[in-house]
Amino acid sequence: MVRMTNLSQSRSLLLVFFAGLFAIGSVLGGLGIPLVSSAGMTIRSYFVEGELPSTPDDAAWANVPSLTVPLSGQVITRPVWPEPTARALVVRSLHNGTEIAFLLEWQDNTKNDRLTPGTFRDGVAIGLPLGDAPAFFCMGQLDHYINIWHWKADWQSDIDRRASRQAEKKEGGVRTFEVIPRRVSSVEDLIGGGFSTLTTKEKQGRIQGKAQWKDGVWRVVMRRPLVSEEQENEAKLIPGRVQTVSFAVWNGENKERNGQKSVAPWFQLAIDPIAKL
Repeated sequence: MVRMTNLSQSRSLLLVFFAGLFAIGSVLGGLGIPLVSSAGMTIRSYFVEGELPSTPDDAAWANVPSLTVPLSGQVITRPVWPEPTARALVVRSLHNGTEIAFLLEWQDNTKNDRLTPGTFRDGVAIGLPLGDAPAFFCMGQLDHYINIWHWKADWQSDIDRRASRQAEKKEGGVRTFEVIPRRVSSVEDLIGGGFSTLTTKEKQGRIQGKAQWKDGVWRVVMRRPLVSEEQENEAKLIPGRVQTVSFAVWNGENKERNGQKSVAPWFQLAIDPIAKL
């Protein structure tokens, strides 16, 4: 009789436990925070032959499996940002043995692609450790540096507007005067070794970006050659290797900038080995 009572109590506790998990999952889902299983913590960069898609609307991306990465507020250092608007980031990746490309997508109901006094820009960043061991995912730490690829919506706007002006000039259309900064890329290549240590690398343009905002969704492509030019200041991306990667998102409409952002800590990045013909 005692054994039956203990078994009954154990079953009751299990039911309460699973009911609690279900309730927590329902609350998080209602808040728009996706749940990620332990089996789904790896972002795979698939090997393909030929040219990689360079624009977000390329049809090739539709055939690439994605991973939805949950985002949370940055609450590690001041000023903390516990209530960001971006709650999830959809990630896809491809490589062809020469280059690697990432497609990042997230919900953002407003397009903020101009940086003026009192206004802020949208942005997204990929963080990759420079060493084998992962550093602190936000900005790295002393002796454990992180390579950050920071796409900026206003830089993309500068590039797109300059290209449009050049096209108008070639077609002989009406020209309007506008000072547009010259950008080698819409992605800033940075190194971080802890808070307040973020440094822009001297050489820029290795990482190229292209973006599209449509129907309240940003879709950003970032591409870089696989082979590293700077062994100490550029993240190594080696086919056949599993390494770590982190992410951050800024919503300019929500006045997010610097450390005020949505973040995702380290995930696994598995880069497919190069298929032998």
